[in-house]
Amino acid sequence: MNRDMSRNWIVSTALPVHYQVRMVDGLLDPDNRALLEAGATRRSDTIRRLIVIDATVDRLYGVQLRHYLQHHGVKYQLLALPISETLKTMDAVFTVVEAINAFGIARRHEPIIAIGGGVLMDIVGLAASLYRRSTPYVRVPTTLIGLVDAGVGAKTGVNHAAHKNRLGTYFPAKDTLLDRSFLRTLDTRHIVNGLAEILKIALIKDRTLFELLERHGTTLIDERLQGMTPESDQAAARVIERAITGMIEELEFNLWEHKLERVVDYGHTFSPTVEMLALPELLHGEAVNIDMALTTLLSVRRGLISVEERDRIFALMRKLELPVYHRLCEPAVLEEALADTVRHRDGLQRLPLAMGIGSACFVNDVQPSELRAALATLRELDAGPESLVEAAHA
Repeated sequence: MNRDMSRNWIVSTALPVHYQVRMVDGLLDPDNRALLEAGATRRSDTIRRLIVIDATVDRLYGVQLRHYLQHHGVKYQLLALPISETLKTMDAVFTVVEAINAFGIARRHEPIIAIGGGVLMDIVGLAASLYRRSTPYVRVPTTLIGLVDAGVGAKTGVNHAAHKNRLGTYFPAKDTLLDRSFLRTLDTRHIVNGLAEILKIALIKDRTLFELLERHGTTLIDERLQGMTPESDQAAARVIERAITGMIEELEFNLWEHKLERVVDYGHTFSPTVEMLALPELLHGEAVNIDMALTTLLSVRRGLISVEERDRIFALMRKLELPVYHRLCEPAVLEEALADTVRHRDGLQRLPLAMGIGSACFVNDVQPSELRAALATLRELDAGPESLVEAAHA
C-alpha cells in the first residue's frame, strides 16, 4: 500500500486463482470418493453437502446419486431445479440462495455441488459467488457443452431484460469433475449442441481437432461419445481433451477478460441476440453455429478463407447436424447484435474471424453492407449442399 501526503491511499493486491478440471470415470460408483472429496478443504467425520441438480438429471440419476451419498453416510440436502434458458434468471439464483441458507452450510469447507448442464452450473455459480461474498462450489457437468465449455471456465451468469448472461460474475468452481458416461442419456440434439462449441475451438485454433471431427463426427453423435470400439473410444477421448485444452489455454492468461480480444468469442458476436430472440427454439450451440456460418462467409469475402475451405467447413457443419441459418437472421437483427457486442467489448467490434481452418484474427471494421452480402450467401447455402457450387460463382 502507498500513501501520499494528500491522504490518498492506493491499494495494490492480487487474487490468486487455483482450480482444477479433471476427468473422472464412474463418478457415482460407491468405490469412487472423488465426489466426496472435491472442493473440500479439510477432512471431517461428518460429511455434509448441499446438492443442486437439474430436475431432468435427477430423474435419470437421482436414485444412483442418493445411494452413493447414503453409502458414504453423507448428510445432504438435494435441490432439484427445473432448468431451461428461459428459467435462467435471478429468481433461480434466489431459490439456490434460500436452499444454502436453510441448509446452514459451512462457508469454507462444505462446497455446494452443482450437477447438470451449463445453465444449472451458471445459476449455482452465481449464487455461490454472492452468498457471503463467496462460497466454494463443485461442478459436475452432465451435458457435452458443460464438459467442454461451461464447466471449464470462470464465468457465472443469468439472463436479464432479454439479454443473455447480462448479470454475472467471474467465480470458478474449486473443482470440476468430468465423467463422459453422463452423455449416454443425452438426446442427439444436445450432443450436437456441444459439438458446436468443440467445432469453435477447431476453427479458431486446432486444425487437428477439425480433422478428427471430419473423420469421426457421425460416430461421435451415434455413440454419444461413449466409444463403443477402441478406435471410437480413442477418438471421443481425443476430441474432448483437445477441446478442453484449447479452451483452457485461452482462458488461463485472461481469466478476468482484461483483454477483450478473445478468440473463444468466435461464434458469440451475433448469437446471443439471435438465441434470445428465438427462445426456446434455438439451443446455445445451435445459435453459435449459425454465427460461425455467417462469420465464415465474412472471412471468405475478405480472402481469409478459400472457397474450398468454406466448403469443408459447411460440409462438417452438416455432418454434425448443426443449423447454419435461422429466419431471425435479418439485417436489422444482425446490425443491432453487432452494436450490442460493440458495447460489450468496450467500443470496438473485436470480432474474431477464422483464417483458414485452425487460426483466427480480429477485425473492427465490419460494415452493414458486408453483413447483408454474407447473409445473402448464407441463405443460398442453407438451401442445401448443391447450392455450394452455385454460390461459389455468385
